[in-house]
Amino acid sequence: MFIGMSMTGDVVTVGPETGILAAQDAMVRNDIRHLPVVVENGILVGIITDRDIRSAMPSTMLSGSERAALKGRLEAMKVKEIMTANPVTVSPTDTLEDALLMMQKMKVGAFPVVDQDGKLKGIISVRDLMRAFVTVLGLEEPGALIGIVVEDKLGQVKKIVDAITELRVSFGSVLVARVWEEGKRAVFPYLLTSNIAKVKNHLRELGFTLLDPMEWYLDRLPKRSAEDETQTKEGKK
Repeated sequence: MFIGMSMTGDVVTVGPETGILAAQDAMVRNDIRHLPVVVENGILVGIITDRDIRSAMPSTMLSGSERAALKGRLEAMKVKEIMTANPVTVSPTDTLEDALLMMQKMKVGAFPVVDQDGKLKGIISVRDLMRAFVTVLGLEEPGALIGIVVEDKLGQVKKIVDAITELRVSFGSVLVARVWEEGKRAVFPYLLTSNIAKVKNHLRELGFTLLDPMEWYLDRLPKRSAEDETQTKEGKK
């Protein structure tokens, strides 16, 4: 999917000369954490985040008189003084996967979306990506997720798809964890059915190894020692 299909297009913006307190108020009123900074004709020149504004605020460790002395400075401070100038941007024709990988690598929560002339077209945030992938994966429709462990070789996913479609069950999505146990991979179909037991029984009869995603997760949580359990019980007495 392309960013242009999932971005927020009606973007709240500020100008370089906007006061940072006004920018903070805009974030609070609109429940957002990122504000693109634009000039005439919507050309992007920067971005300011709630973290930028918090960093500019007086420390709570300061005395009352010190905080009061900084109040006037804060009221006069402009967005251009603390914004990130010339931020990394993406295009409407870039993919959601591109944006997701860039966010993970750069540890940021949003990218401005601009056209070839640098004009702001929207913003793509973690919230937008989550909403898009929920739609892509079909998770808004009632269904159930199952896990199947198969050998790491060609044709395994096709066998699973063929086996499930024999039951005339529709797929919401199929995810494949390519890194699993040595020589294995895990396949996670999200199935649009209320009779998941029938599907599981059919797959077991065909020789597939099933796993419960929640049980798999719980098995990998740190185990509490017997000593920890004893201390917990004694603390409740």
